[in-house]
Amino acid sequence: MWGWRPEILFPLLLGGSACTIGWWRLSRRSPQPVPLRRLAVALGGLTSIAVALLSPVDTLAHALFWAHMVQHMLLMMVAAPLLLLADPLAVVLWALPRNARVRVGRLLAAGALPRRIWQALTWMPVAWVTYALTLWLWHLPSAYEAALRDRLLHDLEHLAFFWAGVLFWWPIINPAPHLWGRVPHALRVVYLVLGAFQQALLGLLLTLSPRVLYPSYLIAPRAGEWSPLEDQAWGGVVMWGLGGAIEMVGVLLLLFRLLSVQDAETSPSPSSP
Repeated sequence: MWGWRPEILFPLLLGGSACTIGWWRLSRRSPQPVPLRRLAVALGGLTSIAVALLSPVDTLAHALFWAHMVQHMLLMMVAAPLLLLADPLAVVLWALPRNARVRVGRLLAAGALPRRIWQALTWMPVAWVTYALTLWLWHLPSAYEAALRDRLLHDLEHLAFFWAGVLFWWPIINPAPHLWGRVPHALRVVYLVLGAFQQALLGLLLTLSPRVLYPSYLIAPRAGEWSPLEDQAWGGVVMWGLGGAIEMVGVLLLLFRLLSVQDAETSPSPSSP
């Protein structure tokens, strides 16, 4: 059953409305049509958040560890990169009134403090370490158990995962306002492979653990035939399997672009003798 949580649903509806209105306004004013796929990708990212936090996945997550890992992967590995791939800044700005649009533009201008702060947070070493620490620290038994027992803390955990995902994917996708210029494709590949490695390591530790790490699942009502230890093992598989698969797709796309750029640089021009 889908949940009714206005503190989650209303911001998602507001974000979807802003993307739709901004896309429509920008399409009317732009000399070139704004691709509809940008709107579709943005709405897909918001829908992923809704599935993670409002669908039966959220209900199952309280009883099944693997469902909880699906929830985390939706936030970090699906919603975050989809929203960045939509490159939503211009679209969202056009959804705002003119005065608000001007004020936000000033906050994002070169040299502005908010821009400098976000640029520091999305610097590759900082973004990678923040993502890894968020992932590992929240999966410590003490922190994980505390989040299961307290709804507010659980919501903060989900916010941390989502924003850590945004930081992690930002240097790879590099949406507007393009804080870091053109990051070399080879550097992005190394960054993404290292990110996939540390996530896979945590997933393997969960999969191969000889004991249940989170006692809450020992007393939770069983929603399937798996034992708590089997449930934990499958949760680890979700983390290193599903998360790793998404990251490897990103690696393959980056390698394809890298090879395409190298081919273009080495190919002789039509005017060459």
